[in-house]
Amino acid sequence: MASSRIEWTESTWNPVTGCTKISPGCANCYAERMAKRLHAMGQANYANGFNVTMHPHALDKPLKWRKPQTIFVNSMSDLFHEDVPLDFIKRIFEVMRQADWHLFQVLTKRSERLADLAPLLDWPENVWMGVTVETADYVHRIDDLRRVSAATRFLSLEPLLGPLPDLNLDGIDWAIVGGESGPGSRPMAEAWATDLRDQCLNASVPFFFKQWGGKNKKKAGRILEGQTWDQMPEHSHCSVR
Repeated sequence: MASSRIEWTESTWNPVTGCTKISPGCANCYAERMAKRLHAMGQANYANGFNVTMHPHALDKPLKWRKPQTIFVNSMSDLFHEDVPLDFIKRIFEVMRQADWHLFQVLTKRSERLADLAPLLDWPENVWMGVTVETADYVHRIDDLRRVSAATRFLSLEPLLGPLPDLNLDGIDWAIVGGESGPGSRPMAEAWATDLRDQCLNASVPFFFKQWGGKNKKKAGRILEGQTWDQMPEHSHCSVR
């Protein structure tokens, strides 16, 4: 079991690794840093470093995990990267359909390709689809997500690099907000986070505050105005860590 320390999931599954930068949220990519370390350690799946690489041998892993898990798909990549063939995406979706005792979370910044390919994919109810929006320049990704027939659609507003006022949350089932962490992390203003929380509350969208971030994210914590916000969509069995 590939246990995860990401607060809003339980495990990770990486049938694809590697990516390329597409927008400002990618500047300090944690996956790229981790891939470089794993490459230096000689980990076989990272022989290509952070170049996009398919791993057919990893496809059946969730079928072997008998305990129901909330699984973040491709935490070390982007499933809808242009270098991932449609056929391989379909194979991943077929595994997710078969492993119906798990809940799978897929997240992309490539919302245009997601919207283009979505009609060609089988969308089982145990697959949640999300997009990342880090600044107001990328709000159009939410419109693309709305075109996808996933049973649960969610937003990762992380790393939050600016205010996102007056979001259209129609058809959105969950929102995660968090600041950037690690070397060179850019600060998140409290007002940006509280405004998004209020927008979610007003729209009855479950709100999850992941972290303040910074160089020491554990010390900064995840308390927003005196409390933790761990709201999840219905049908989730994720235990917040």
